[in-house]
Amino acid sequence: MSETLDLIHIRRHLHQIPELALHETQTAAYLRQVIETMPQQWLTIHHIPSLPTALMVKVQGSKPQRCIGYRTDIDALPVTEATGLPYASTNPGRMHACGHDIHMTVALGVLNYFANHQPKDDLLFFFQPAEENDNGGKLAVEAGAFTGEWRPDEFYGLHVNPELPAGVIGCRNGTLFAGTTEINVDFVGKGGHAAYPHLANDMVVACASFIMQAQTVVSRSVDPIEGGVVTFGKLNAGSIRNVIAGRARLEGTIRGLTQTMIEHIDQRLQAIANGIATSFECEVNVELNQGGYLPVENDPQLTIPFIQFMKNAPDVDFVETAPAMTGEDFGYMLHQFPGTMFWLGVDGHAPLHSAKMTPDESAISKGVTAITEFLEDRMSRE
Repeated sequence: MSETLDLIHIRRHLHQIPELALHETQTAAYLRQVIETMPQQWLTIHHIPSLPTALMVKVQGSKPQRCIGYRTDIDALPVTEATGLPYASTNPGRMHACGHDIHMTVALGVLNYFANHQPKDDLLFFFQPAEENDNGGKLAVEAGAFTGEWRPDEFYGLHVNPELPAGVIGCRNGTLFAGTTEINVDFVGKGGHAAYPHLANDMVVACASFIMQAQTVVSRSVDPIEGGVVTFGKLNAGSIRNVIAGRARLEGTIRGLTQTMIEHIDQRLQAIANGIATSFECEVNVELNQGGYLPVENDPQLTIPFIQFMKNAPDVDFVETAPAMTGEDFGYMLHQFPGTMFWLGVDGHAPLHSAKMTPDESAISKGVTAITEFLEDRMSRE
């Protein structure tokens, strides 16, 4: 068996078969196919019965003193690709627009290295479904996936960043990604004829008032040094222009760099909703934490040495990055296990989640080199 993998070919194949959260059957099958081409002497492959598209691979260490976890996400987004690439998505309305195809390929490259060069410590590779939706990391923890011999002592993971040059590693101690709360707000009043507004209770107006007041939460109730985000991206109300809507529904997201900040914003929005209900004599029902993610807070005891290594490694270009308001369900994992998440630059010409997201594939080999060298160094230390 060859010690090398054609990582570009693997990435392009994964890019062609994107699948949504908890439906990554084709992806999981291909991942296993690639893993089974590697030397199996030190590998153990494990499946989670209640999470069938998840894949766990353990590499037995020669003199293990710890188990080091490495996680990659495997799901895609409901985006219609517009890159025009010859290896574009073949699944209509599905695309790896968040770079998970790069994530998986890098993980396979690192796994292949240690399948050919037995590590000192045990290594656990977790190919995780449902990062974009449905909290795949949380589902795995709740299913008991990380217990007994499968429990890692620490966890690492990366996310691509099209704003950084290809192959650059970016990280920071503390919060890297914001936490999120998904929010739904339902307004219930009374519909009626557009010509007789006094006989109805217009929920478009009530909803509009709520939206305008919600904009004051970040601007007037949040410390500007800490920051936060309240975005409502979806509004449904009414069915025709000459009928007053008796119902309206808002769907949005709340983001903050600490869980305390998120909870503060949650409380302010609930208070505004209560005021709207009173002033408009209607029902306003607020649902919070629907798919919300905890902040990605890097553990200082692991992250400071990680940053020092990346700064000093001759094969690595490193930058210290500011926190980002993007959400990542690796935050849940880091609330269960100490660990570090970091950026891998891919120098894209379009942002994450864009239909034209085109990462620079040269980042793959650079990422594999940086991570394998770091893990070797980590295993040499107490």
